[in-house]
Amino acid sequence: MLLRPFWTFLRGHSSLLNSPFFPVVFSLSVYLSFCLPFLLLDSLSSRWALVRRYKLQSQSSVSWASMQSCLALTFYNHLVFIFPLTVMHWYLRPAYLPEEPPTMPCLLAQVLVCLLLFDFQSFTWHLLHHKVPWLYRNFHKVHHTYTSTSALTTEYSGVWETLSLGLFAAANPIMLGCHPLTELAFFVVNIWLSVEDHCGYDLPWATHRLVPLGLYGGARHHDLHHLKSKYNYAPYFTHWDCLAGTLCTQQD
Repeated sequence: MLLRPFWTFLRGHSSLLNSPFFPVVFSLSVYLSFCLPFLLLDSLSSRWALVRRYKLQSQSSVSWASMQSCLALTFYNHLVFIFPLTVMHWYLRPAYLPEEPPTMPCLLAQVLVCLLLFDFQSFTWHLLHHKVPWLYRNFHKVHHTYTSTSALTTEYSGVWETLSLGLFAAANPIMLGCHPLTELAFFVVNIWLSVEDHCGYDLPWATHRLVPLGLYGGARHHDLHHLKSKYNYAPYFTHWDCLAGTLCTQQD
């Protein structure tokens, strides 16, 4: 009952949801919307000590040139590579919008399972690209251009990395047979967590502070990976790094 009004509203705009343009516009809009608050913090951190105290690398700053470079690569990857693939997907697998929404417990459970699957896939992919020099040099090195993370570095990646991680994210809801609303919810949560991972701030309300027992790494966890590339390969949770002996929780 909680999701029915929202799902009814979305079904009323089915022509938009079924458009081949929707996935790219949706992805870019959500991504840039989540980046904006952190870009505001970046603009304030150089002259406001209260903001700078939460910055993970307080000596670093985000330049206009780096923001333009990140945005240019993001738009390039989406328009030149992701958009043609979404058109092909739209043609081969037309969207089906069932009349009934999922239940809230089902949606939350499946979003969590999708996140756990994506976390494992990304951990394996990430570890492999660091352990095999050829893979790192030719594919993953682009993402490590910046040793100090900021929101827009989230999608500063080569086309191979962008498409492969995008494939994981797109395939998991399909494998689980998720409702389209669950799929949308997972995409939003996944984009938010990715941006938060790269935001460069350890804020009081950050996700890792809400998850108990250190099970979730968050921005500090991933920022340490950019500083020390031999640790913290999982994007979100910490259990795979703990099991692999690649978990690092603080700077030396």
